[in-house]
Amino acid sequence: MDDEQQRPEHGPLAGFTVGVTAARRADELGALLQRRGAAVLHAPAIRIVPLADDSELLAATKQLIDQAPDVVVATTAIGFRGWVEAADGWGLGDALLERLRAVELLARGPKVKGAVRAAGLTEEWSPASESMAEVLDRLLEQGVDGRRIAVQLHGEPLPGFVESLKAGGAEVVGVPVYRWLPPEDLGPVDRLLDAAVSRGVDAVTFTSAPAAASLLSRAEERGLLPELLAAFGHDVLPACVGPVTAVPLQGHGVDTVQPERFRLGPLVQLLCRELPGRVRALPVAGHRLEIRGHAVLVDGELRTVPPAGMSLLRALSRRPGWVVPRAELLRALPGTGRDEHAVETAMARLRTSLGAPKLIQTVVKRGYRLALDPATDAKYTDA
Repeated sequence: MDDEQQRPEHGPLAGFTVGVTAARRADELGALLQRRGAAVLHAPAIRIVPLADDSELLAATKQLIDQAPDVVVATTAIGFRGWVEAADGWGLGDALLERLRAVELLARGPKVKGAVRAAGLTEEWSPASESMAEVLDRLLEQGVDGRRIAVQLHGEPLPGFVESLKAGGAEVVGVPVYRWLPPEDLGPVDRLLDAAVSRGVDAVTFTSAPAAASLLSRAEERGLLPELLAAFGHDVLPACVGPVTAVPLQGHGVDTVQPERFRLGPLVQLLCRELPGRVRALPVAGHRLEIRGHAVLVDGELRTVPPAGMSLLRALSRRPGWVVPRAELLRALPGTGRDEHAVETAMARLRTSLGAPKLIQTVVKRGYRLALDPATDAKYTDA
């Protein structure tokens, strides 16, 4: 019972800040992250515009009703539902469903399969991998020469999918159900970009390729793209829900992490492993110190630290055990002040926040140092 009472109440993401670029299901993703202790910075990088009144979707729907395709590929649940709802609105719902019952209907994954069945239809096949590449392989193996294949487009790039079908001799009909556009309010996106380049977030999540492309595009417009790419390369973890989502980032040479299953839950679980795993625990003054994005764990207890204190602590932790001069610490503080008294004030608050004043030693007339335990001093200071 005593062990249970002493067990930390914070989650695995406590002390970390995670940016969320999703427009759809952002609340769900944010709740999953917050439940595990993260602070969330929400900045929808795109907005989804349904095409219920769009002539392209209406024309494609009429064309498929009038001239039956051989195969229909349903790629997303929201897109398939949106298509059926739009057709209902035009008075073509029954005709569309009747047509879809008579063709080979492929569903990209379980959620799409659920949407197909909710419409009273039955898919002929669905890949276990939820991969469009596996759908493509199946179609090409069967042979597509002379076949008419309708593909429900879902706003994300399908690298080589349509091109490969056409190269195999297929006639491809695109069904554009909705489009991605930049957000009307760029304020949240700009705040996320500023936070990323200043290392004010520890990770940024992407659940669609258009969101990744939109964030990169906005960074380029603001002249921040090199800084954003540098942040993604070292300090800010870019986490994508799947490989298609990662394509725009990979195009800029950014390595991303992705869960094995392309779902929000596994994405959050991945962050729960990756972010704490990137933090080095330091043995300091008989305590275990773990410096996270906006907070610190002292012997497993979460301690909230003001931004100025976090800046000082990061500067000290870059060379644990070494004396860091006041002038260098002053440069690390937010702002451009010249009064070294600001360092003493921020240091006093930092020590109070940590709850263990002896973690940081004052070295008279020189500066401050993390009081690294003697057994590990040589490891960190003999450089």
